[in-house]
Amino acid sequence: MTGRKDRNRAGEALWAKLRDRLGIYLVTDERPDLDSLLGVVRQALAGGTTTVQLRRKHDDGRVLVELGHELRRLTREFGALYIVNDRVDVALLTDADGVHVGQSDIAYADVRRLVGPNKLIGVSATTLAEAENALRDGADYIGAGAVYPTMSKDDAEISGLDGLRAIVETAAEANMPVVAIGGINQSNAREVLGTGVDGLAVVSAIMKAAAPAAASMALRQLVRSVREADSMGQKQ
Repeated sequence: MTGRKDRNRAGEALWAKLRDRLGIYLVTDERPDLDSLLGVVRQALAGGTTTVQLRRKHDDGRVLVELGHELRRLTREFGALYIVNDRVDVALLTDADGVHVGQSDIAYADVRRLVGPNKLIGVSATTLAEAENALRDGADYIGAGAVYPTMSKDDAEISGLDGLRAIVETAAEANMPVVAIGGINQSNAREVLGTGVDGLAVVSAIMKAAAPAAASMALRQLVRSVREADSMGQKQ
């Protein structure tokens, strides 16, 4: 995957490919049983998850690297993207497709210097100003939210649907994909997609589902149906 400048030159086709691969974006949870975690991720990928982000705030580096290698293997098996939250060192050591950083993590420019031009860098944004900064920096995609309150990150600031919509509209002018995150599940996913967002990032909706493959498949089908409806509307 190329960097931001190359994607601008490549035009709509490359943007559309990235947009599709960010459609169902699974973020790992903090469960202590890593075998269970990997089992759920495998089921999710089988059900249609297109990106997996390794995000675990309490593990030592060695554990993260070992887990990252397993996630790299699984995502390659299913043709999905593998992203590491915050830890650039773990991303490089496990050959991740990219890194995702928050507002208080390493700055975009520093991450880009470390990872080079060919890895994706996603940036979290709750406000329009943060999203505009990510655009100026040259991020590859924005993780926007939290859209709703979420137990996965109880200190998350809330953007709401209106804030998400404003970010999506601004990002669309630069062909930058936006992935919504925060409290998203099967019951509210359609209204989130109604903002024009490109992907849904979820934790509990899949990681805690009784049937992770079915949960992933249902969200994937919903994303496809909304995109098809949007495409039909644009042609009319």
